[in-house]
Amino acid sequence: MGLRPAAAEWFEILTPREELTHALQCLASTGAVELQTHSQTTSHAQLPDLHEGLAVFGELSRRYGDWWPEPESQNIATFAEPAAQLTVALEALKAWEAEAKPVVDALQRGQRLKADLEMLREAIEAAGEDLPDLHQLAASGPYLAGRLYLLPVDAVIEQVPASVLLQPAFSPANRFLFAVGNREQIEMLDEYLTTLKARRLELPDWLPGAWQDALAIIDDKIKAAASEVSGHRKALAQIQQKHELASVLGRLRLLDWYVTHVPELPVTERFAWITGWTSDPGAGNVESCLRENGVDFLLRISEPPADVSAPMVLHNPPWARPFELFASLLGTPGAQDIDPSLIVALLAPLMFGYMFGDVGQGAVLLAIGLLYRRRMPVLALLVPGGIAAMVFGLLFGSVFGIEDLIPALWMHPLEHPIPILATSLAFGVFLVTLGLALDAHQCHWRGEDMAFWGARLGLSITYFGLLYAIVLLDSLGLWLAVLGTTWYIVGSAIRGRPNALPAAGAAVAEYLETVLQLLVNTISFVRVGAFALAHAGLSTAMIGIADGVDSFIGRALVLVLGNTLIIALEGLVVSIQTTRLVLFEFFIRFLRASARSFKPLPQPEAPNSDSSRREP
Repeated sequence: MGLRPAAAEWFEILTPREELTHALQCLASTGAVELQTHSQTTSHAQLPDLHEGLAVFGELSRRYGDWWPEPESQNIATFAEPAAQLTVALEALKAWEAEAKPVVDALQRGQRLKADLEMLREAIEAAGEDLPDLHQLAASGPYLAGRLYLLPVDAVIEQVPASVLLQPAFSPANRFLFAVGNREQIEMLDEYLTTLKARRLELPDWLPGAWQDALAIIDDKIKAAASEVSGHRKALAQIQQKHELASVLGRLRLLDWYVTHVPELPVTERFAWITGWTSDPGAGNVESCLRENGVDFLLRISEPPADVSAPMVLHNPPWARPFELFASLLGTPGAQDIDPSLIVALLAPLMFGYMFGDVGQGAVLLAIGLLYRRRMPVLALLVPGGIAAMVFGLLFGSVFGIEDLIPALWMHPLEHPIPILATSLAFGVFLVTLGLALDAHQCHWRGEDMAFWGARLGLSITYFGLLYAIVLLDSLGLWLAVLGTTWYIVGSAIRGRPNALPAAGAAVAEYLETVLQLLVNTISFVRVGAFALAHAGLSTAMIGIADGVDSFIGRALVLVLGNTLIIALEGLVVSIQTTRLVLFEFFIRFLRASARSFKPLPQPEAPNSDSSRREP
């Protein structure tokens, strides 16, 4: 834990080739390893390419994936390397295909038949007594033809041949159309309804004339089709068990993870060489994991190769980790940068709470953050934000916009707007000053002390001099600003020798831009107070509307809807403003974010339930 990121450590692991996949599983489970291939030995071979075999698996998955069981999680045995495991798994999968294909085909036919019968039954039941003789309708010909269509609910039929008779039918879920007429005109109707995305349903010639008798026969056929489908499912389940399909699919899923996330690794005939980065200091946890899982290995922590850059690891306590999001929006702090997460974890909630000061509304945000932070990690920011809003709600005396339930421990914003704005401006001065101090500290880390003391200190002197002159109306502040200006320009010229004059000219331009930025950055924090006043004004307007409603229920409804609107609208706006102030008024003073982040090797995905998967 601290303000300085740490570089990940370079590790090298030598393991028997047949234990490579098992070792990689262990490394992924630690969450502390990022792989990066690096080998100075050009004679090492690479692992065989697995993409071709996995492409075969992908094609089989597209054809039969709906009929497969969920893959079983695999703890890969160490009997073979990945290429050999892939060969064995594909052989088992193809053996399953050869035996299961006719069963799957029959199962699909049975399911289609059952679905068609159910749709036919629904149409006949919806039409009921309005239907003509069904047998004659289905067996009409050769000059007449009968049809049954399933229509889209919003279809508008505008073109109907004159001699075609239509009988619509409606069920709770679907819209049907029976038609009978001259065969040529019926075929024209077929083409027209196809353009409306209608579906033609089969009218079998075994239908009896009466619709009640037809329903009884269809019910018997549906039962027979369901029994046939059930038999095919049992047969398919037996074939899956015979070929241990769930285990095979689990192994192929793990190999697919391997190809997706593991770079090519150098191997010899007997050994594999795993290299990369670890966020585990000394790799103690990594070593323990490998040892506990029975992997044979040699591990070494060493200096990284000269041609690779180390990823940075941020070490923050759990309560500050959600605020790493702010720095990540600009990049990743480098080894000579300050990680501002701890600072932002303290300052961002203060800004948020000041702009959103209300005990009740803050409690709602706190509850949302606690309930949904695991599902959406970014919502964890609402926990400290909600607490800060509740604290400022006590200071402002506001509970769900009502300002007469509790006394204000400090002041009501609308009654004292100038102190509210002045406080936010003072907070801005503090934050800009903190940014300048952090920049000075980073100069020390980089060994650039003379760059700060010899020139950049002049910017700080100018800033404080101008603030002193504006706030106290004292000319001493202007003299300090002149001193800071001279300090920066002359110092830059001296450091730029022998090109002192061009360096001084560049310093003048940079000086004007930076001083103007400092002043604008400071004034920008007035918006914190302005949004506090806007929040209080919106709450007052809501209370005014509620007071104008006579009934208790109506007033309560206005308060509930009004607070919901304020929480949603103001919560979004205040979050955006807090983010903007942190990024563009604070971070701009010191954060370089020039490094890359540590990306641990992901674990193989656990099997996911799929609602569209057909059970065998």
